[in-house]
Amino acid sequence: MTNNAVARLEKILALEQRLGYRNKAVIGGLERLAERWRVDAQKESAGPVQRELVESIVRALNSYPAAPGLAERRQVVEEILALAEAWRSAAGQEQEGEIIAPEPALTTQQKQQIPEPAPPEVRPQRMEPQPVEPQPVGPQAVEPQRMEPQPVEPQRPLVATPPRATPVGTASLQASISRLPGVGPSYSKRLARMGIQTIGDLLWLLPRRYNDFSRLKPIHKLEAGEEVTIVANLWDLKTQRRRGGEATVIQGILGDSTATIQATWFSPYAAKQLRIGESYVFSGKVDSYLGRLVLRHPEWESLEREQIHTNRMVPVYPLTQGISARWMRKLQWEVVESWGRQIHDHLPEELRRRAGLIGLGEALEQVHFPENQARLQEARQRLAFDELFLIQLGVLRQRQSWRTLPAQPFTLPHEAQETFEGGLPFAYTGAQARAVEAMRSDMAQAKPMSRLLQGDVGSGKTVVAANAMWVTVANGAQAAMMAPTEILAEQHYRSLSRLFAGLTWQDRPVRVALVTGSQKAGERQATLEALRQGEIDIAVGTHALIQEGVAFRNLGLAIIDEQHRFGVRQRAALRDQGAANNGSQRGGMAGIEAEDGPVPHLLVMSATPIPRTLSLTLFGDLDISVIDEMPPGRQPIKTRWLVPRERERAYAFLRRQVKAGRQGFIIYPLIEESESMDVQAAVPQYEQLCREVFPDLRLGLLHGRLKSQEKDAAMVAMQNGEIDILVATAVVEVGIDVTNATTMVIEDAERFGLAQLHQFRGRVGRGEHASYCILISDATTPGAVERLQALEQIEDGFALAEKDLQLRGPGDFFGVRQSGLPDLKMAQLTDLRTLEQARTEAAHLLEQDPELAEPQHLALRRKVSQFWRGEGDIS
Repeated sequence: MTNNAVARLEKILALEQRLGYRNKAVIGGLERLAERWRVDAQKESAGPVQRELVESIVRALNSYPAAPGLAERRQVVEEILALAEAWRSAAGQEQEGEIIAPEPALTTQQKQQIPEPAPPEVRPQRMEPQPVEPQPVGPQAVEPQRMEPQPVEPQRPLVATPPRATPVGTASLQASISRLPGVGPSYSKRLARMGIQTIGDLLWLLPRRYNDFSRLKPIHKLEAGEEVTIVANLWDLKTQRRRGGEATVIQGILGDSTATIQATWFSPYAAKQLRIGESYVFSGKVDSYLGRLVLRHPEWESLEREQIHTNRMVPVYPLTQGISARWMRKLQWEVVESWGRQIHDHLPEELRRRAGLIGLGEALEQVHFPENQARLQEARQRLAFDELFLIQLGVLRQRQSWRTLPAQPFTLPHEAQETFEGGLPFAYTGAQARAVEAMRSDMAQAKPMSRLLQGDVGSGKTVVAANAMWVTVANGAQAAMMAPTEILAEQHYRSLSRLFAGLTWQDRPVRVALVTGSQKAGERQATLEALRQGEIDIAVGTHALIQEGVAFRNLGLAIIDEQHRFGVRQRAALRDQGAANNGSQRGGMAGIEAEDGPVPHLLVMSATPIPRTLSLTLFGDLDISVIDEMPPGRQPIKTRWLVPRERERAYAFLRRQVKAGRQGFIIYPLIEESESMDVQAAVPQYEQLCREVFPDLRLGLLHGRLKSQEKDAAMVAMQNGEIDILVATAVVEVGIDVTNATTMVIEDAERFGLAQLHQFRGRVGRGEHASYCILISDATTPGAVERLQALEQIEDGFALAEKDLQLRGPGDFFGVRQSGLPDLKMAQLTDLRTLEQARTEAAHLLEQDPELAEPQHLALRRKVSQFWRGEGDIS
């Protein structure tokens, strides 16, 4: 009788001893070996004594992972070896069994390291006398062949893991990558194309995904489509060449104790490195070709080395031309091994324990080369928390700094508030009233208001902002409102002029002025002089408000509308207009320093509903007021998606609406036709609609290239009912208020984002009549289809905003560059739980140490500064 099972067990235990009792000799641990080993050993047991010894060994194997320390694990291994020897004695003879899965030969040095008793060495066999029939060399795959009578599954591979690598250098993380072995001038240039210049850059180049090759299977159990790892002997290797001798395909026959399978490579590297007769670990995806299974371009590694390309969750890194995935992975392994655990952890230990986070070095090791999915999740959680925590520290410190500055306290008597509300053609909704009271309370303080006012399309934000302007003007100060486009600025100017037409301050009317880049020089100069002298109370404009030469006599309130359309510095510049004129200055993330005068109060507005996660990050330094009620009379808008062949139905419906006395819009993605984009454009379609589709109706045209006077004329004509259908581009996304408009037709709707489509839809439904939005699109991509279906089903802007954030991510939702938010490598701004945890911990820490000046927080302070790189902004 042979004793294959016991011999194999002794060899595994010898490896476990050499690996330092880390439970690494078998993938998944010795407990994974126990049940399969019991089946094999009981087959080889001749009597009850041997069978009882097998059960004792299985119990010991199962208890091994729970042993509390190395000494206890050593004791368990010695116990198992003693039981194995007793099994032999019970048989009355020493037996040396054949190895049923190809295993590597041990070197002389490795033999010397194996404690006695060591199992006899058995070299991998070519499984004679059962040769595999010659397989065709070509595109035809080799069907796995069953090799009876040896149907036993191979055990997990015996990975001869060497000691951890000696650090490849003692350089700091700021050292050049050229200090790394194998990274010469050529590779340094290639890595530089990826933005990698230092060792630290390389350490923070995180995998974009993973190939899960941790599933080890025998060949006869492979199935098409799965990613697997096999341990096999290379039985044959052939190269098929084109004319001229150029290698095209490398084909190998791989075999284990259960079957064979063909492997195919498309690189001569495989033929140079692989050796027939040697055993390897192969990992890759199983494909089916002509009914047979094949491994296409599998990764491979020797059994005698710790696997980094196979037999694990294998990281996949971003690459550039001239850098292979295998080379990058090997380089990252060396960097992580040498620097991963040496990196200083900037999070205080007490905070880590409270938040349940692993150390930074451990997280970097596991995110690059995870042991399993659970460990990868731990690593991702730590790194995601880090990024969100640093964001929250930045915005909360900025909030602290802003609130240390002086501001003019503006109070408004009750009768003055009644005067303003009495002049409105409607009463405030509950949400509007709450927002007004919150702003009045803020502005009554001697520290600057910093508030975000957000609400859905048509919820009435402008009149709430106008109330804040009235508070400012009634206290003898000026207010400024900056909008992203001239059309929106002009719309606000007209709306505010109407609202303040009957109001006076100190026996004179409230004066509202418009400041844009397209104004004539003389008109602009007169307006700027009036601003400087304090003769204008409210200035409404575009970025022209922050250009050189614009000065206020006493700017008390800065309002930024549709703020996400401005860059960080543009937003800061308007606020700084008041700080400069009133004698104050502020800095970036390093802090704000007041000099002599007060800074203006700040109100940020957004008609794009903002998900809570983004509010806590992009606007974490602001108080938030949400107008979540619609004014009475707002009509629900029915939305329908039509394909282009149904366009005539949309036109017929729009014509019926016009005949009933209503108006409508038709929106196009482009102004003029483009050779590179197969989408419709406003100008040529306007001409065709006038000539062929609606020759009997009054059509108007509005787009961004028109002169200011032409835009004004089109908008006024639409509002006055002189235009039936306005053909336009995205310039009508905000700022168009036509109560008689009931139909919105959007051509090539898949070209717009979900939030933008919702803004277009909000241009109708503002009056007493039922309103409609028609989306025309031949979209087939999953993302576009999901957007359009969501718009059909959901009318709530906040629900759509959450959906939009899920579909596009925060970078596309607002634009990370515009928001001033640092790039995120791991965190997801849809992860509300981690975000709120990070905000709570940041607030707790700043309450204890506002300046992060305590010794245990100095590293964190440097990290915050490095993370933000001096960027950031109130709003």
